[in-house]
Amino acid sequence: MKPPKSGAARNGSRRRTAGKYWTPRAKREAWVFLALALPNIVLIAFFTYRPLFANMYYSTLDWTLGSSVATAVGWGNYVEFFTSSDASTVLGITAIFTIATVGGAMFLGLLVAIALNAKVKGQGFARSAVFAPYVLSGVGVGLVWLFIFDPVYGVLSWILRGFGASSPQWINDPKLALVMVIIVYVWKNLGYCAVIYLAGLQSMPKDLMEAASLDGAGSFRRFMSITLPLLSPTTFFILITSLLSSLQAFDIIRIMTRTGNGTNTLIFESYLQAFSTYNRAGYSAAISVVLFVLLLLLTGAQLRFVERKVHYS
Repeated sequence: MKPPKSGAARNGSRRRTAGKYWTPRAKREAWVFLALALPNIVLIAFFTYRPLFANMYYSTLDWTLGSSVATAVGWGNYVEFFTSSDASTVLGITAIFTIATVGGAMFLGLLVAIALNAKVKGQGFARSAVFAPYVLSGVGVGLVWLFIFDPVYGVLSWILRGFGASSPQWINDPKLALVMVIIVYVWKNLGYCAVIYLAGLQSMPKDLMEAASLDGAGSFRRFMSITLPLLSPTTFFILITSLLSSLQAFDIIRIMTRTGNGTNTLIFESYLQAFSTYNRAGYSAAISVVLFVLLLLLTGAQLRFVERKVHYS
């Protein structure tokens, strides 16, 4: 039986092992990696993490935008938000808007993807037309749809008057205003979901589908038992990206409902508190931190629990 090595011998062995792998070539590759990655790391730290931590600090202040004086209030802004009557309203509107837009865009996107997967004439044009709204400016989309929904001069009101009906007050009614922006946001984003689902559908193994068809499985049975499970990685990816996008939706809401008439999501309420008549920068920062924590928790929950139901093979 060999005697145990002394501490000096063990340290020498470690240095020899490290020297074996830390070759001149490895050192050159490390310097190249550092030279390529360091500028990006610095930019991310300066333009992402620095504003994030600065915003967290501002959320502890009672600060009026533009004022040179600010008072430290600690958790006061958070306590005020969660104890106010507006908190339940804002969180409820955020939940309704997010669930409706994410669910609607994913469901309609899947149906559109199934239709676009069929080999018909004009397939390429149809795919481009479906995806086009997603790449359009949110400001432009909001202005066009605002004209359509206008209860006096809008295209929809003109069509309804042709049938002897009056146009709903989409802009003035808080409930209808929320429905209006949900419709527009789903219309704009379903093309994104459709294209991603289409890519998933086209990567399906044809031999598996043919085998199920030979076994007597109908189209609906094949879709439920084979297509949907195989699309679970695609669905998981779309769910995460669409959820993050919907929780941060701002441009369309801002253009179509300038004062947040029933459309006060967390991000829009933060904007209104900072840049409207209130000018409460500290309180606005606290609301944005709440949104950041919510995004973090939802993403972590999806990665922890939803991914378990994803089939990658």
